[in-house]
Amino acid sequence: MRKTIIILLFLFLFTNIFAQSFTKLYSEFKVINSYHKIPEMKILLEKLSSYTNDASMLALYCNALTEYANWGVEKNKKEEIYQKAVEIGKKAVELNPNIGYSHYALGAAIGRLAQYKGIVSSLFMLGDFDTHIKQAIKLDPTLYTAYIALGMRYRDVPWPLNDYKKSEKYLLKAAEIEPGYVNTYYELGILYKIWKKYDKAKQMFEKVIAMPLHPDWIEQGKESKKLSKEELKKLQ
Repeated sequence: MRKTIIILLFLFLFTNIFAQSFTKLYSEFKVINSYHKIPEMKILLEKLSSYTNDASMLALYCNALTEYANWGVEKNKKEEIYQKAVEIGKKAVELNPNIGYSHYALGAAIGRLAQYKGIVSSLFMLGDFDTHIKQAIKLDPTLYTAYIALGMRYRDVPWPLNDYKKSEKYLLKAAEIEPGYVNTYYELGILYKIWKKYDKAKQMFEKVIAMPLHPDWIEQGKESKKLSKEELKKLQ
């Protein structure tokens, strides 16, 4: 009996320590990603590379690699990092297919990598992207970035694979879940511009300019404000 209690106590402490570790590293990631801190991101990636058999940590590693490639490296280095992110994300999902964040991280990495592939390969990857992003939403309906990813997917792929109504639906859902995320309205503005709904596009770009920055997306928000001003000039 005493031995069983000791084992259970050990498992409780181990689980609690791990949970704190993930929470801590994820909090670090959000700040680093928000302010695009390259040296700090390199250190974080080194820490995350030591976790090889935990789905949540691998999902965070995948997500961090993707974001780092988005803003932290030269163009000729991006594809290699996206490829690595996909490999890490696949392992995360294999270890535990019931974590929404893992499917989102993998789907986002696949979407970025597809931009560097040929038409045939990218079409196959689009199916994988859809599978994982939709599963992410199913497992975690509050994951607003997954809705944005789907909104951009239905907006940006060529005809007949695009669907502006679906794009609008997913982007508006993201705004409903997290109304303070500036980039959602920028992406809506781009959608309405492509859709030739110019008045709505202007409203979205004006909203982006007027909004405060989201604390989790400071540098991205600044870029969205800059681009929105440029888009408004084009629409005048």
